[in-house]
Amino acid sequence: MKVSDYIIEFLVENNVDKIFGYIGGNNAHLFDSIDKHEAMEIVNARHEQGSGFAAEGYARATGKTGVATVTSGPGGTNLVTPIASCFLDSVPSMFIVGDINSSERDKSKGMRQIGFQDIDISSIVKPITKYTVFIDNIRNLRYELEKAYYFTQEGRKGPVLICVPVNFQYQENYEPNKERSFYESDEYKVLQVKEQVKKQINDKDIKTAATLINESKRPVILVGHGVSLADAEQELMQFLQKSNIPIVHSLMGKDIVKSDYKYNLGFIGRWGNRYGNLTLANTDLIIALGSRIDTLQTGRNTKEFAKNAKVIQVDIDEHELGARIPIDLPILGDVKVFLKKLNTIDISLNIEPWLLKVLSYKVRYPHQYEINKTDKMGNQIISLISKYSKENDIFTVDVGEHQMLSAQALDVKQGQRVLFTGGLGSMGFALPSAIGATIGTGHRAIVIAGDGGIQMNSQEFEVVYSRNLPIKVFILNNASLYMVSTMQDEFLDRNYVGTKKDYSAPDFKAIGEAYGIKSYQASNINELESIIKKCMQNDECEIIDIQIASEAMVVTPLLDYNRPFEDMKPYLDREELEEQMVGRLKTE
Repeated sequence: MKVSDYIIEFLVENNVDKIFGYIGGNNAHLFDSIDKHEAMEIVNARHEQGSGFAAEGYARATGKTGVATVTSGPGGTNLVTPIASCFLDSVPSMFIVGDINSSERDKSKGMRQIGFQDIDISSIVKPITKYTVFIDNIRNLRYELEKAYYFTQEGRKGPVLICVPVNFQYQENYEPNKERSFYESDEYKVLQVKEQVKKQINDKDIKTAATLINESKRPVILVGHGVSLADAEQELMQFLQKSNIPIVHSLMGKDIVKSDYKYNLGFIGRWGNRYGNLTLANTDLIIALGSRIDTLQTGRNTKEFAKNAKVIQVDIDEHELGARIPIDLPILGDVKVFLKKLNTIDISLNIEPWLLKVLSYKVRYPHQYEINKTDKMGNQIISLISKYSKENDIFTVDVGEHQMLSAQALDVKQGQRVLFTGGLGSMGFALPSAIGATIGTGHRAIVIAGDGGIQMNSQEFEVVYSRNLPIKVFILNNASLYMVSTMQDEFLDRNYVGTKKDYSAPDFKAIGEAYGIKSYQASNINELESIIKKCMQNDECEIIDIQIASEAMVVTPLLDYNRPFEDMKPYLDREELEEQMVGRLKTE
């Protein structure tokens, strides 16, 4: 068979049915093979970065390996940002570069470039991939393709990159069954043993964890992205149903436990819900599941982070255990395995005073606001979008102040997903990732972006229009890069260079209409609610340009990095704050 046909057949056999890409001379054979395979579809982006983010959205929403293909040179370098995003957020993904002729990649000659568009993309992305390889011998193709795919899904998931020279792609009479297989190799057997060791959590650790839980009076579970990556949502809900332990979540853990769980205490950290931070500040036991416990969660004053609590941390990556704060019980392993075993242990808790206390936090410090009763228009906008959304919608959220508003104020319904770019925080993520998510699942996608992020990949509106995708795009447009400008307020004497000075936003309604997409503008909350209600009743592709003042976007409450975890702006009266601390609990 033709080599390019074999590559596509391999992906089909591994349950991949969509490939995102941008065509060029050196990956045209791959495009041709995709187009001819009845079980595979090419989704042609309008920029290589867009194809990479779309593959990322597909992977995040489906759990499958997201695949993107581009040509050599600038095609490969335009993938660096989505590759980095997938690496930091552990997204299973494969990036296939149709590379230059194999004879033109000869490092021994010391030349900067031999062939046209000759760039060693494999070496460039090596630090941000789990595995990368340039196929310099066709006899190695099967082995390397199988190995690369294996790494996308095994252990801590992530991206791989494989470069296939164009002269190999068009070779005929390729017989993969005659070539060596990675899955039959000693290397694979060794890797399997290592991964099995990681997944076999020690029964002694399970018993110790159960003891710590049963002895606690104020436990809380910190839910991270690793729960989703481990496909452990059901096991977590089973544990919550029998224990009623309150949960808080990281940015990436937003959609794992839905908002209707009575003891969901929300988002924590620098931009967290006040009631979530108060819960975490007052706990005596943190059970961190698949969370890195990074500085956006703890603040920089890590000594004040849950200083009276013991900590259990479960993670598949040994390098994350205890990396930022002391851990009383570090457990290396799969979160799903941990929860399955923990669910077989008797958990007997008496935490009613604690449950009443955390619920009182939610009543006293809500994250949603009455229309026209506050100047926090940003929170109101997110609340309205959430209110009129439907089950199974997929939110894709860009980077900026609106990201933190979404983490605070979105109420996640059954079947809904919320996709953030967490570790890298890349502007331009939301629109193309929505394309991948909706194409991968068939569910409607809702983009929440700022004017800055939407301009970075607005060319992908053409894909939305040409495929008539069910995507709603909400642009929170303050014609400034507000999150950066707040830093300029504090540290740079309000010199708004690049954020309000020498920066502008276009007429997004006119841009949407130029792409053939139904578009709206709104500048007040009542007008906006009418538009949102109308738009959310259908699955048409629509753009809503929401024009608001910068000051209306401010995210509150906010934790100053060096303040104690519970002491957020706007600061509570000292007596009121003291009332919320555990010293006033009757059980203390």
